[in-house]
Amino acid sequence: MVDQHNPKLDTEPQSNTEKDPEDWVTGDEPMTGAQGSYLKTLSEQAHEPDAFADDLSKAEASKRIDALKEKLKL
Repeated sequence: MVDQHNPKLDTEPQSNTEKDPEDWVTGDEPMTGAQGSYLKTLSEQAHEPDAFADDLSKAEASKRIDALKEKLKL
């Protein structure tokens, strides 16, 4: 019997859960509704209305969300 890697037993289960948006296979697709809503809220809280745009990709929305969260210390 060949031993196979079991992710349930991984000592670092978070090791592959974060991926750079530039590497996302679907990063060029339009942002999701949830991303749009969250980005709109964060842009208002940060007083940066230009951070929100309807035509962002998933990857770009994610980057802007991360930047605003950092600015707001969330």
